[in-house]
Amino acid sequence: MLAELLVTIAPIIAPVFVVAAIGFGWARANMPFDTEFTTTLVSNLSFPCLIIATLAKLEVDPAAFSQMALASALTVLATGAVAAVVLKAFGRSQPVYWPPLVFGNVGNMGLPLCLFAFGDEGLALGLIFFTVFVGIQFTLGISVAAGRLSVRTLVRTPLVWACLVGIALQFAGIALPDWLGNTIGLVGDLAIPMMLLTLGVALAKLKVTSLWRSTLMSLGRLGLGLGIGLAIAEILGLEGAARGVLILESAMPVAVLNYLFAARYDRSPEEIAGLVLVSTTISFVTLPALLLIVL
Repeated sequence: MLAELLVTIAPIIAPVFVVAAIGFGWARANMPFDTEFTTTLVSNLSFPCLIIATLAKLEVDPAAFSQMALASALTVLATGAVAAVVLKAFGRSQPVYWPPLVFGNVGNMGLPLCLFAFGDEGLALGLIFFTVFVGIQFTLGISVAAGRLSVRTLVRTPLVWACLVGIALQFAGIALPDWLGNTIGLVGDLAIPMMLLTLGVALAKLKVTSLWRSTLMSLGRLGLGLGIGLAIAEILGLEGAARGVLILESAMPVAVLNYLFAARYDRSPEEIAGLVLVSTTISFVTLPALLLIVL
């Protein structure tokens, strides 16, 4: 039984672990890695191409898209509501701790897992989750961290526009010319390995200021996300890849982007760095159990 389990899970986990570990080792060895350039390239070019290429070529029931978008919105908002209540009860700062408790690493870590666990369908559904997620993070998430609402940031995000283009192509049944589809697909293929390498590099550079507090908050993020993901999947009656993608994405560790926002708006970035590092480390340990649930 254990051998069969390992055979099933290893092809899903191994690529994520190995590529992130390469990035981690690369940074530890002080090898050159331009994180700002890589992040900009992936966010503004490669990732949008991946989104358009995946959604344009995949045949998915429009109802499944709508259902996943609804599930994503409900999951993020429910997580946010519970996190706000818990933080208020324990007297913790909302601008500091609310974003990392709510916004998991659904991009760098979540999307590769959706792809390796459920194939192209999983990646497409994960991208829908990601689109709604980013929309909320770049409006409500930034407004909490910064103390003001920023719709302009959302409008200027290429990822969001790429998702809208991909969905429009999917719903309209428009096929891209082979030369264009192959070109976009080639550029998009860079996204997932580069995201994982960047995740590894980021983890190598972050430090933990309070291990005890970071551990408790990290367990809270992972447990809260998993619980709400399971609940929303049950309420909406999701099955198969849709259920698996929702639960996987809901239970991701703290996103590195939370650290960048905390640094930008001076919201205890060292504390958030610890949450990113500890929650990701814990998730690497708990990931086999999570995959057991979704598979």
